Amino acid sequence: MAGEPQDDCLFCKIVAGEIPATIVRETDTTVAFRDINPQAPTHILVIPKAHYENAAALAAGAPQLCADVLRETAEVAAGEKLDSYRTVFNTGSGAGQTVWHAHAHLLGGRGLEWPPG
Repeated sequence: MAGEPQDDCLFCKIVAGEIPATIVRETDTTVAFRDINPQAPTHILVIPKAHYENAAALAAGAPQLCADVLRETAEVAAGEKLDSYRTVFNTGSGAGQTVWHAHAHLLGGRGLEWPPG
């Protein structure tokens, strides 16, 4: 069920403290941690503590929580002293989503080309 922890979800296990992660910021509704396979000098994932499969499901089912994720992305970027950064949500396997728990990638610390990919 949307919003409920999933036993087979890597990010739900990070939220529960069952799997270690390098946490950089945590609020009542979100957790931000360093990506284990960084694609930029700063690559942090910001996730809702509640389980939603992807960004579209999060926005439809919990718009305030979706706003919390975006707000925390900006807070983390400020804490990392990033003058500019990119926020990416991958939705679906064709877009590169590999963990089925909504998450924002915060990328910065180098020039980021456009278009991506």
